[in-house]
Amino acid sequence: MAAGEETSHILSGLTSQLPDRDPQETAEWVESLDALIREQGTERAQFIMRSLLQRAGSQSVGVPMVTTTDYVNTIPADQEPVFPGNEEFERRYRAYMRWNAAVMVHRAQRADIGVGGHISTYAGAATLYEVGFNHFFRGKDHPSGGDQVFFQGHASPGMYARAFMEGRLTEEDLDGFRQEKSKAGHALSSYPHPRLMPGFWEFPTVSMGIGPMNAIYQAQSNRYLHGRGIKDTSEQQVWAFLGDGEMDEPESRGLLQLAANENLDNLNFVINCNLQRLDGPVRGNGKIMQELEAFFRGAGWNVIKVVWGREWDELLARDTDGALVNIMNETVDGDYQTYKAESGGFVREHFFGKSPATKDLVADLSDDQIWNLKRGGHDYRKVYAAYKAATEFKGKPTVILAKTVKGYGLGPHFEGRNATHQMKKLTLEDLKSFRDHLRIPIPDEALENDLYRPPYYHPGTDAPEIRYMLDRRAALGGSLPERRTAHTPVTLPEDKSYDVAKRGSGKQKAATTMAFVRLLKDLMRDKNFGHRFVPVVPDESRTFGMDAFFPTAKIYNPKGQNYLSVDRDLVLAYKESPAGQLIHPGINEAGAVAAFTAAGTSYATHGEPLLPIYVFYSMFGFQRTGDSFWAAADQMTRGFIIGATAGRTTLTGEGLQHADGHSPLLASTNPAVRTYDPAYGYEIAHIFHDGLNNMYGPDSQDRNLMYYLTVYNEPITQPAEPANLDTTGIIKGIYKLSDAPEPGTKPRAQILASGVSVPWALEAQHILDQDWNIAADVWSVTSWNELRRDGLAAEEHHFLNPGEPAPTPFITQQLAGAHGPVIAVSDYMKAVPDQIRQFIPNDFASLGADGFGFSDTRQAARRYFKNDTHSIVTKTLQLLAQRGEIDPGAPLYAIDRYKLLDVTAGTTGGAGGES
Repeated sequence: MAAGEETSHILSGLTSQLPDRDPQETAEWVESLDALIREQGTERAQFIMRSLLQRAGSQSVGVPMVTTTDYVNTIPADQEPVFPGNEEFERRYRAYMRWNAAVMVHRAQRADIGVGGHISTYAGAATLYEVGFNHFFRGKDHPSGGDQVFFQGHASPGMYARAFMEGRLTEEDLDGFRQEKSKAGHALSSYPHPRLMPGFWEFPTVSMGIGPMNAIYQAQSNRYLHGRGIKDTSEQQVWAFLGDGEMDEPESRGLLQLAANENLDNLNFVINCNLQRLDGPVRGNGKIMQELEAFFRGAGWNVIKVVWGREWDELLARDTDGALVNIMNETVDGDYQTYKAESGGFVREHFFGKSPATKDLVADLSDDQIWNLKRGGHDYRKVYAAYKAATEFKGKPTVILAKTVKGYGLGPHFEGRNATHQMKKLTLEDLKSFRDHLRIPIPDEALENDLYRPPYYHPGTDAPEIRYMLDRRAALGGSLPERRTAHTPVTLPEDKSYDVAKRGSGKQKAATTMAFVRLLKDLMRDKNFGHRFVPVVPDESRTFGMDAFFPTAKIYNPKGQNYLSVDRDLVLAYKESPAGQLIHPGINEAGAVAAFTAAGTSYATHGEPLLPIYVFYSMFGFQRTGDSFWAAADQMTRGFIIGATAGRTTLTGEGLQHADGHSPLLASTNPAVRTYDPAYGYEIAHIFHDGLNNMYGPDSQDRNLMYYLTVYNEPITQPAEPANLDTTGIIKGIYKLSDAPEPGTKPRAQILASGVSVPWALEAQHILDQDWNIAADVWSVTSWNELRRDGLAAEEHHFLNPGEPAPTPFITQQLAGAHGPVIAVSDYMKAVPDQIRQFIPNDFASLGADGFGFSDTRQAARRYFKNDTHSIVTKTLQLLAQRGEIDPGAPLYAIDRYKLLDVTAGTTGGAGGES
């Protein structure tokens, strides 16, 4: 039975629809089970119940699947392990950290700073983190290789507070919270941002929903490394700390099946169930813990609920008729939230007072004792038991649902309030109450002296609790979070690996997609680096011609291929293997980017470089998963992103949502992405060579880059690399491809084209020469984006150094002495080539494909958008006529001659190519 808004309890899911024909016999069975539990404990009872269920199934007795359990702890009190730590020491410094985390945010909100921060998340989650830090999270010096921990973004103040206690950060550093430029050298980023704190944070998580995806694929990547024999990751665990409100993000839940299907028992989700979103309850009329339990269990996960603290154990043991459990089951989250914002007397009346039996249960408890009945996420014994069970469970990933109070311990103005997430500073009364609750030895006068600068607290490195804390981390392999970049040395592919792309296609035609695939195949054969390439393709390998990789590189599947393949007799048969090199996420762009990120950061996470090559329909990259690419940039991912079937007019029959006319613009918003639109295989070879050298070569100035290449599915004759090729121009964005034939004194023009439009420009050059006696040079623009970045950098330098000679943008240098108007053309919207307009002194016009895509022939589409060969010719004539260099009637004549307004008259491009 699902646990949604209208199903706040689960008991009727088993019995309410069936009549009890013999209540006496039923009572005897229940009594027998109760006796078994009393005499042999819950563990034995679990085994018996499982055996009975299994037997019932074999006898065709229909028993409904119970996806939710009672609203109590999954691990019974009698099965809890002994807590191995020093409870008093851990309580002390956990209190110090909660104080310092709150004070850091409070101090950053004083009037002269006012940069904000979040106090309440860590206040409620401190126990969840500290049990992990003290007993489970293994650092990078641990023999296992260490764990990967995805910290909840809004809890970052707590991680800074722990680093301060460990001596990794100073008070000056804490005072630099969210002041990354003005406190440079002593600055802390707002959230986990590896790019901003490259030695500290490892995983960016605050764009909610991306953390869960990336954690799942990180766990898969660990297994991938192990399966391929690159690194032993068998003992490493992945932990992801998430919020219950965050689980509303589709990305948070949408990839759970991968973890279950691949039995990723190295993965642990810890969901901080404080029952609150940023504005109010997550499920005010329902029960989010029950909903998540049902969802995760249905997805094939192991579920552990930590609902109540140890103070409830005796009450539950005395609840012989189930009255208390029934109230727990039926009370909705909105009420639970209200109880924590009220008093013990309120809870006595409104919760325990719902039945005489439960009211009697607490008759001997004071209001204060009732108020101190804690939620399970604040009890380190309960949390320890859950973590231990999770790490020991085999065969499934585990989710721990831990019930907490947002703003726990911060006082009545914060604790459990709807507005607590946005509250950033404490009153003097709040500070004193919080100090008293935590038992921090700070006198009143220290708080009264300056409300906005309450002191941090540290007992000194010689304090026994601090020595204990440091000893615990030393035993677990060092401090966390920590990011390291030292990795196994690599030898890049030999130059001959690029030869296939430089030779051209001879008499055959090949699209740039195929030129790329042939290059990648040779790179993967390289004896030194080839095994480090990780192709990631979301169920379009055959479209891109990558099925040739199946029988040799194979598709990664930890379970291998345990079925008789339908195409086993074919040369390019589908082949899965635990040692497979290809990652095949299925129809799943979000998961593919997560896999790309995990592989592209393996150099830091595991010290073993992997080079991911993510290939996808270009429309479904930066448009669909741009936020994930932003997080990948934050995590300093290195790899190649291949937007195949690129361009707005190349995909012919697929239509509107498949027609990419703007991905270079979207990619331009990501500072870590270098975007290229190559026309030929030899250009791709030089771009790949440059990318690999930047990422892993000896002399790189910026290694943390992602290269985005758009490639096409339109077959053309791929030329061999010309002699004296301007390779610098290829990398920086533009080189002259073809001089005008016998320019003499003819009117001059410059045609700048990229990608699939380069052959159109060459054809236009020929027509202009033969039919109009106009000399046009053709330039291949490999990157409009890089040309713009270079130009903007030159402008910025001149702006800040007015006394120095102004640097000349590369595009301006290349076109120096190039006479005549510039006609810029691509298969993207005009805004793509327009990026360079301000750096060109010549008259300028752009041709492109603005508007929605549609299904038609390539020739018709290009004629419709007016970016085809004859449109280039006509636009060139128009600009020259405006300059008075040719007959002013020429453009109109050309429009009529080429039937430019008739979409059926287009001739640019040809058929062929997969779509």
